[in-house]
Amino acid sequence: MNRTRERSVIRLARASFMGACLLALGGCLGGAPDDTFSLTAVRGVEGPKLTKRQILIPEPTAVKALDSEQVVIRVSQSEIQYLDKSRWSDRLPKLVQARLVQAFENTGRLGGVGTPGQGLAIDYQVITEIRSFEVQAYGGSRAQVEISAKLLNDRTGEVRASRVFTASAPLSGSGNEAFIKGLDAAFGKVTVDLVGWTLKAM
Repeated sequence: MNRTRERSVIRLARASFMGACLLALGGCLGGAPDDTFSLTAVRGVEGPKLTKRQILIPEPTAVKALDSEQVVIRVSQSEIQYLDKSRWSDRLPKLVQARLVQAFENTGRLGGVGTPGQGLAIDYQVITEIRSFEVQAYGGSRAQVEISAKLLNDRTGEVRASRVFTASAPLSGSGNEAFIKGLDAAFGKVTVDLVGWTLKAM
């Protein structure tokens, strides 16, 4: 090997080594990525068939502590923390909205289900507020979900009915996955009740 080629190989080896070091350092500084979790779309909710009705599901409202990708852990009645190394796949209100739309669509009992901007001729809006979506780590650990709902006649502006839906689920362990499974189970119960109630109230 001539000296010119030898020097090129050495420079390439040094560059490769420095690149590997920088990647390793970046990994150490950035830390391991958070685990990302979603919610399950409910299927099989029963109710009357309303194929001539179309409903709108706006994004739920929520206080700032719940309006993020963070998973809330309530350590006392007045203090919350966020689950370490875990996050939702989207902002919680956006994720809840998507799963409610899917749950209504999965019933196959409505003429249409949409979100704002999709141009449907809406008969009713399902206005929701996320009041609680947390793991309660005091007084007996459990997952707790509470969502209020109003059924709004889109043509008259009249609130046809309103109700608060609450559900809890036990935790099967103390790890992050157990916390998420508990929240998913509690949300599933709330979704079944909310969708069934909406179909009957229209």
